[in-house]
Amino acid sequence: MIAKIANWTRRNMPTREQMERNRFIPSRVMRSELWRFTRRSVPRGVALGLLVGILVPFAQIFFAAILSFSVRANVPVAGLTTFVTNPFTTPFIWVAAYNVGKFFLHVDAQTIVQPISRTMEQTDFAQALEWLTGATLVTAFGLVIIAIVSSIIGYFITGWLWSWWVAHKRRTRRRSAAAHAE
Repeated sequence: MIAKIANWTRRNMPTREQMERNRFIPSRVMRSELWRFTRRSVPRGVALGLLVGILVPFAQIFFAAILSFSVRANVPVAGLTTFVTNPFTTPFIWVAAYNVGKFFLHVDAQTIVQPISRTMEQTDFAQALEWLTGATLVTAFGLVIIAIVSSIIGYFITGWLWSWWVAHKRRTRRRSAAAHAE
């Protein structure tokens, strides 16, 4: 299964040369360390792609590529991960975001301190959220929570899968070397 996904990704991912020809992508994004698949850059790319894919409703790949520079994330992985939101998954994500936002804002209204409401009143956070996501305040707040949580989970799962894959490759090499030695 993982091999099929990796092969599909290699076939459909834009090459570095194709990205270099795009005049909208700055040359800083084309630095070679942002295109290497390493144990640090791939989980960062997944986390960034999930964050941008859920929060930004337009030009997701562009924003993922631009932000990859600042966090040294893998550009192709960040761009590919933004496809977590597509016409099939977006309605489910927005319904979940509405319910999550409604829950957290309801809990905030029940507390004495009300840190979320107070922050939104003292700053333009609510307007910025609504502008960024194109959603109402409750849904936008839920989108932020879902984006942050999914980014964290995606980062750790990708790091764990990377370690497992490297260990699996080592075991396979050792077994084949032991079989050839006999």
